[in-house]
Amino acid sequence: MQPCNRRQVLMMSNSQSDASSRSHVPPVSEASSKEIIELPWGAPLRWLRLGWRDMAAHPGTSVFFGLPFWWMALILHGVFHTGPEYSMAMISGCLLVSPFVAMGLIDLSRRRERGIAPDFMGSLTCWRLHPGNLGILVGVLLVLALLWGRASLVVTALFFNTPLPSDLDVMDAALDANNWEFVATYTVVGGAFAALAFSLLVVSIPMILDRDTDAITAAITSLRVVGKNTAVMLLWAALMGLLVLVSVLLPQAVGLVVAGPVLAHASWHAYRDAVRYEHPLALPDCRSPERP
Repeated sequence: MQPCNRRQVLMMSNSQSDASSRSHVPPVSEASSKEIIELPWGAPLRWLRLGWRDMAAHPGTSVFFGLPFWWMALILHGVFHTGPEYSMAMISGCLLVSPFVAMGLIDLSRRRERGIAPDFMGSLTCWRLHPGNLGILVGVLLVLALLWGRASLVVTALFFNTPLPSDLDVMDAALDANNWEFVATYTVVGGAFAALAFSLLVVSIPMILDRDTDAITAAITSLRVVGKNTAVMLLWAALMGLLVLVSVLLPQAVGLVVAGPVLAHASWHAYRDAVRYEHPLALPDCRSPERP
C-alpha cells in the first residue's frame, strides 16, 4: 500500500502543479477581438472638442507638455534663417520627436477616461512599461526619416534648376518659376512619406499605452484604421496641419503651446473611436508595475 500511496501523492502533486501553471499562463492575445470602426465625417471635429476638454481639465500639465512643441518651432525657425541647408534634417527630427512628446498628454487623457487619478510624474514616465514596443516605433520612424532625407537630396539634385541657396533667399529660390517642377515633385514625395508616418502612428502609440500591444500589431492596426477610414483620416490630417499652421503664424509660434496638447489629447479619442475591443479594459495606474 505504501508505494501506491506515494504514487497517488505524486500524481496529485503533479496535477496541482499543472493546474497552478495553467493559472499563470497569460491570456490569449486580444488581437482577434478588436474591431476597426467605420468613422463618421464629424469624428475629427469631435476629437478636437474632446481634446480641448481634456486640456481645460488639466491646463497646467497640458501646457507643460506643450512647451516642447513650441521650443521645436523656435529652433526650426532659427535653423531656417541661419543654416537653411539643415532645415530638412531639423524637420525630420521634429517629426520624429513630436509623437513621443505627445505621449504624456495621451496618457493624461487615458487616465481621465479610465477614472485614474491624474499623476504628473506618472504621465511623464508612462513609457517605462513599454520601452521595447516604443523603441521599435522609434526605429521605424528613424528609418523613415533617413529615407526621407536621402529622397529629398535626390529630388533636389534632379529637379532644382537654379543654383542652390545658402542664405535667406531659400524660399525665393524654391518658388522660382524654373523650379516649379521641383516644388511639385518635392511635395508629392514628401507627402508620401508624411502619409506613411501618419498612417503608422495615428493610433499606434495610444494603443500601446492602452493595451501594451506589440509595436507591429499596433502599427498594422493603425494602417487598417486609415485604410478603412481613408477620407476621414485625410480630413483629420488636414485639420491637424491647419491647426499647426495657424499656430505657427501667431507671433513666435506661441499657439503651439495650446495646439500641440489639444491635438495630442485628441489622438487618444481618435484611437478610442476607431478601435473597439470585445473585452473592455481599465488599466492600472501607469506607474504601477502591474499589467493586465
